[in-house]
Amino acid sequence: MKRVLAIILGGGAGTRLYPLTKMRAKPAVPLAGKYRLIDIPISNCINSEINKIYVLTQFNSASLNRHLTMSYNLSAGFGQGFVEVLAAQQTPESPSWFEGTADAVRKYQGLFHEWDVDHYLILSGDQLYRMDYSRFVQHHIDTGAQLTVGALPVDPAQAEDFGLMRTSSDGRIQEFREKPKGEALESMRVDTQALGLSPEEAAKRPYLASMGIYVFSRDTLFDLLSSNPSSTDFGKEIIPASLARGDRLQSFLFDDYWEDIGTIGAFYEANLALTDQPNPAFSFYDEKFPIYTRPRYLPPSKLQDAQVTASIIGEGSLLKACSIHHCVLGVRSRVEDEVVLQDTLVMGADYFESSEERLLLRERGGIPIGVGRGSTVKRAIIDKNVRIGDNVTIVNKDHVEEADRPELSFYIRNGIVVVVKNGTIADGTVI
Repeated sequence: MKRVLAIILGGGAGTRLYPLTKMRAKPAVPLAGKYRLIDIPISNCINSEINKIYVLTQFNSASLNRHLTMSYNLSAGFGQGFVEVLAAQQTPESPSWFEGTADAVRKYQGLFHEWDVDHYLILSGDQLYRMDYSRFVQHHIDTGAQLTVGALPVDPAQAEDFGLMRTSSDGRIQEFREKPKGEALESMRVDTQALGLSPEEAAKRPYLASMGIYVFSRDTLFDLLSSNPSSTDFGKEIIPASLARGDRLQSFLFDDYWEDIGTIGAFYEANLALTDQPNPAFSFYDEKFPIYTRPRYLPPSKLQDAQVTASIIGEGSLLKACSIHHCVLGVRSRVEDEVVLQDTLVMGADYFESSEERLLLRERGGIPIGVGRGSTVKRAIIDKNVRIGDNVTIVNKDHVEEADRPELSFYIRNGIVVVVKNGTIADGTVI
């Protein structure tokens, strides 16, 4: 895989993940208590022996850049490996920001062209899955394809939300349509059994959805970008253009766990699903294919008379006499006495507050970081460094689906209360 360069697309402003993206790029959103979304494609690359990795982003990239700098040093041992952020920039030749996935790659194609590689692996920075990309690339090579698209078998209900591929029995792409409906959807059915699914699964999932990840042969990528100068998106424009001119496009079937972390609802469900036992749909406990992240060297978590069931607790946390059920708690989480947390994601904190600092804060009328005594939080996302006072109730008592309350430090998305990073919820508040 030394002849492969990986390009991870950081996505746009992440409006569907707002307010989690208010102060950070989408790939920098915390995941599973201690990781970031960007750790998933980077770890997949490292485990696939692909060590030349660029991350393209243009929104709130400071925290992402800091995380990558502190997490990945692939040049150790004097190798050529690296993980580097390429932020959108304005130049005399290109005065606009990134306008889409293809446009982002086009704007840095001069840099990508300098590398002596044969294939470019284009990835998304906001998906949760585990894949050996070396098999993806090898399939591309073995089939003689110029462009290979990661393909996920889906059922009719899911199919309307994806770009779909109609393929031959050997997986060659014959047609590509973006989010078809009605008769157009029906025409995209594929015999997925011929591609490796069991007869039962093939009947349930007769469509091939694009995962938004691609392998391009070197000349094909640059030729398509230069010959379609106004095309800004791979799925909507570049792939159809490649098909129209007769390129060999191949699909690569991926029949495993995959989740697009594009909305607050999807993000919430994907995190809490990690607590499922005994076999969660996605697990971070695979020693042969680990997910890497920043080493923090934190102390172990401490539980003082706490009741914890079906939950994940990040290191450096302190839980007092509280009750925690079906939750994910991030690093340095602090939960006080008589607190009830249920179906909740707590992202933790970026730093510790000492007992003296917390006492002084209280004496001055402030609120320490963490969840205060006697509070109840259900079906919520608590972002980093949040200060929740004593006897607070966060349960979405009015069953609101969508609401913006920035002046009160929270939003509601998909019925889930999201308390913003660095936000404060005063003592006795009921949400």
